[in-house]
Amino acid sequence: MALSKSCRLMGKLHQLRGAKVSQLPVLFGAWLGVDGGPAGSFYDRIFTPVRIFWLFLAQVLSADGSCREAVELALAWMAVEQGELMSGNTSAYCQARKRLPADWLARLCTRTREHLVEQAGSRWLWQGRRVRVVDGTCVSLADTRANRKSYPQPSSQKRGCGFPLMRLACSFCLSTGALLEWVEGTFGDNERTLWHRLWSSFGRGEVVLTDRGFCSFADIWALSQQGVDCVMRANARRTVGVREVRRLGKGDRLIEWVRTAIRPAWIDDAQWQSMPSVLMLREITYEVVTRGFRTKSVTVVTTLLNAEQFAPSDFAELYRRRWMIELFLRDIKITLGMDQLRCKSPAMARKELQMYVIAYNLIRGLMLEAANQYPIQPTQLSFKAAVSFTRQWSPILASLSSRAKQKDLEKALLYYIAHQVVGNRPNRTEPRAVKRRPKQYQRLNKPRHQFKELPHKSRYRKPKS
Repeated sequence: MALSKSCRLMGKLHQLRGAKVSQLPVLFGAWLGVDGGPAGSFYDRIFTPVRIFWLFLAQVLSADGSCREAVELALAWMAVEQGELMSGNTSAYCQARKRLPADWLARLCTRTREHLVEQAGSRWLWQGRRVRVVDGTCVSLADTRANRKSYPQPSSQKRGCGFPLMRLACSFCLSTGALLEWVEGTFGDNERTLWHRLWSSFGRGEVVLTDRGFCSFADIWALSQQGVDCVMRANARRTVGVREVRRLGKGDRLIEWVRTAIRPAWIDDAQWQSMPSVLMLREITYEVVTRGFRTKSVTVVTTLLNAEQFAPSDFAELYRRRWMIELFLRDIKITLGMDQLRCKSPAMARKELQMYVIAYNLIRGLMLEAANQYPIQPTQLSFKAAVSFTRQWSPILASLSSRAKQKDLEKALLYYIAHQVVGNRPNRTEPRAVKRRPKQYQRLNKPRHQFKELPHKSRYRKPKS
């Protein structure tokens, strides 16, 4: 009798393992190919690695982003597929997320990136070259002891009043907006230190586009040894050690950069001695005549020396497009919600970061697929609209039993995404100021267990010291 009951229970678990718990596999299952799951043996559980992956992906794509919303989605699908009622407690789901192998998620990140590169092909290249744009940013983590230990809060914040910060150096594809590679570090790590770890992902013949924070003699030389060309805004501190070789036109000249006497800390002495004493570069200076722009003159240095193939105007337009990375970061941090990671341990925060990267690149894949079918560039499409369409249309797609109807609806989805074009607002100024006022609550300027709220009516009063 006990054996029969155990067999029925095992059979039910096997049925649940095959049941769907998310609508997203209809849209993205063929791209990711996660049906087999990670390598290794796993116990028969309702929350299998494959199912947890889809629930985790649905969680980061949802507007709320909470674990409870992911569990409620699982409860709904279990009730539909199996007619079974389950516990709504989030504990089992959170524990199952911890069992997701980080290396498996890393392979899925690589798979989504490779899918985007394959989809893009040779379209939308700059002068026949693929351009990677690089910049740094920060995301905040949940204020837990483990997170504070691995990612300390800024020293300028009072202890117990801030949040742990993770610094990221990111590499995006300029033409498609895909997040190609990233490295994480603490808030105290310099972006230039982190971006050296991105170099192994750069391919020969690619062009790296950065602002002046990454521009240095050693960096440009090291990248040129990999066959990678650079387009960087000249560092303002590089006022000496520049010799003009030949003028190529107005604001365009060949120069020699002389190596400084101070060796950077990230280079050992042998590498420093093998480095040439001068570096031949091209320097383009152009004026910004647009009213309202803070910068009036921009100087760009590059390793692309051929003046016949690359005109000065090409570099001026390319460097102006560098601003796209600020929009890419806004899409993944603000629109998707990666600005604040919710997981309470460093290992889970890194897994959450991987899931956000996968979700972001999947949305970019939809936009790229729409751009391939209609005469438009991927970066002209609205990322927010694509996220909204994914949230609203994927349940309807999953509810269709006919694959033919699903394909027809997918075509309609791509049609609507392709026609959500970002408005053309040339030279529009966007001040970093907030118009809507926040609620007038007091500021937490002490640890929570020490803080005492001041009696007030409708306005904030600074506590007396």
